[in-house]
Amino acid sequence: MKKQISTPNAPAALGPYSQAIETDGYVFVSGQVPIDPAAGKITADTIEAQSEQVMKNIGAILAEAGLGYESIVKTTCYLADLADFAAFNAVYGAYFKDAAPARACFQVAALPAGAKLEVEAIAVK
Repeated sequence: MKKQISTPNAPAALGPYSQAIETDGYVFVSGQVPIDPAAGKITADTIEAQSEQVMKNIGAILAEAGLGYESIVKTTCYLADLADFAAFNAVYGAYFKDAAPARACFQVAALPAGAKLEVEAIAVK
């Protein structure tokens, strides 16, 4: 059985998908772009500020599921420009105090809403 996870503290889906789905002890967080949920659009210009917003969006979704960043076991990260890798890592790494999750990171041609990055996550209850 699956349960939809949704919170107004993260951006609404830009298409026919859920913010997250919980099933069998896992929470699958859909890819998050740096949309500020209060503004309904991307308000940050730099990779650092956009990375912060993405991680806050993921955190809000996890909180709705009763979890935190420490519950994340896998992420997939998409960057519009791999030259932003080090700056992204500096922000991303600050969210994981102990063992960082397994991860893949790719440069892609384009991302929704003109974002510089998108991150999806899998967490365990």
